[in-house]
Amino acid sequence: MSDLPACPKCACVYTYEDGPLLVCPECAHEWPAQAAAESGPVWRDANGAELVDGDSVTVIKDLKVKGTSLVVKVGTKVKNIRLVEGDHDIDCRIEGVGAMQLKSQFVKKA
Repeated sequence: MSDLPACPKCACVYTYEDGPLLVCPECAHEWPAQAAAESGPVWRDANGAELVDGDSVTVIKDLKVKGTSLVVKVGTKVKNIRLVEGDHDIDCRIEGVGAMQLKSQFVKKA
């Protein structure tokens, strides 16, 4: 499988190299290959807003805490998040629950 990044415009995974450029066959977007290599991972919330370390987010869905009877309710505000790579890409501390990991698809930027 190719190690080329997905298209930044339409998220198509079938990109290909054309000299110093990367090209998307679906939307015909072209961008320099160096720019793709230099940029790190980008985390986005449920609405598509970019997340960075230290942001505050709001939970948009009731989340059961595995192994307990606790539930993180809709509207819970989480301050000072830390982004990590993996399935659960947000490390945080929630009042009343403690330290836990969240998926970025279940939060929105506050």
